[in-house]
Amino acid sequence: MALDAGCCDVNARSVARTFVLAVALALAACRNDEALLALGTLEWDRVELVAEASEPILEQPVREGDRVDAGTLVARLDDARLRDEAAAAEAEAARLAALIAEQRAGAREEEIAEARARVRQAEAQLRNAKQELDRATGIRARGLVAEAELDRARNAHEAQLAELAAVKSRLALLTKGTREETIAQSEAALAAAHARRDAATRNAGRLRLVAPRAGRIESLPFEPGDQPARGAAVAALLVGDRPYARVYVPSSWRARVREGTRFSVEVEGLAAPLAARVRAIGREPSFTPYYALVGDDASRLVYLAELELEGAAAAELPAGLPVRASLVP
Repeated sequence: MALDAGCCDVNARSVARTFVLAVALALAACRNDEALLALGTLEWDRVELVAEASEPILEQPVREGDRVDAGTLVARLDDARLRDEAAAAEAEAARLAALIAEQRAGAREEEIAEARARVRQAEAQLRNAKQELDRATGIRARGLVAEAELDRARNAHEAQLAELAAVKSRLALLTKGTREETIAQSEAALAAAHARRDAATRNAGRLRLVAPRAGRIESLPFEPGDQPARGAAVAALLVGDRPYARVYVPSSWRARVREGTRFSVEVEGLAAPLAARVRAIGREPSFTPYYALVGDDASRLVYLAELELEGAAAAELPAGLPVRASLVP
């Protein structure tokens, strides 16, 4: 009986070892199966339409989920303030253009005639002052007036000399016209006014948000009457014919994967896998994302790749579905 019991113990230990080995092989097979997969999610190319200025939304003729063509109006913001800025800049440009025309035309004939008359008047007054000075000098020589009277006559004569020089300079300024440097400054100011007008007009046009490409409206976070902040996304569009798979390729595959490499992609909820080809793959590796961790995979390097799906079945798939991609032999 003791011998039989020993045989039973040996058989039990043998069965246990066989079971543990089978479990280990099964786990290894599972891990090897996982190692042959690149995990990820479905994504769509996404375009955001942002507010160029903080203005109220006046019109929003589309709804979430609508399909739109390129150029379709998605939202229109109030452009009254920018149109006023454009009008003000246009008025300033008109004023500067008139100023430049006046500067190039020079002084009017009447202004030049007035300046010449002032020169003749100053010359006459200078002659009078000169006569007064000569008379005062002679009387002072005979000792009949004080020195102060001679000083006053001399000062009056010098003042008239200065007045004559001033009116002659004024006449020369009118006859020579405006300096080219002054006209250049006015022309620069005119160009700046035109630039402000064009910028305001262009910015007003950008408050009319249209779809840059055909696609589907994903989200409209604001309603008509809301006033989004400048730079806020007023609408988001999903563009393109179909989504793509964004997967993480193990570093052991990297030498075999390049643009155009074929994959088979299993999408959650679809019975049959979809064919796909690599349209882009990252140059820099990263660590395995949390949803692709299997055992020791946390320390494994992976490369982010985008797989372009093929077939009509992918056209209506939503973003975010999990996928499992495997290399096509």
